[in-house]
Amino acid sequence: MQEPVGSALLVDDDPALRLLCRVNLELEGFEVREAGTVAEAEAAIAEARPGVVLLDVNLRGTKTHDLLARIRAAGIPVVLVTGSVDIDDYRDKADAILGKPFVPETLVETARRLARVPTDA
Repeated sequence: MQEPVGSALLVDDDPALRLLCRVNLELEGFEVREAGTVAEAEAAIAEARPGVVLLDVNLRGTKTHDLLARIRAAGIPVVLVTGSVDIDDYRDKADAILGKPFVPETLVETARRLARVPTDA
């Protein structure tokens, strides 16, 4: 089995979107974990620090501002993935922002850059 090139945590309450992200990241060699709630995300981060977190801004009506602040305070890069929020409000709160819908290749490139995965890995 090949060693993962990096690790990512997907935090989104949409299982179909998590599957899309997971498949694309795993095809590029990432080890991927998933969370559908803030509590699941916090547990996953406590268990194994990810190289990058891909975080939906709204999880079933719950704003993720506090989770975002805790992830950033821990020094973990964050990609906000959103389709329902004014992106300008988050420009200084995340390392990158992807608006939904997004191109899967852009997701992978952003995750690789923030997790510091070499492009030839």
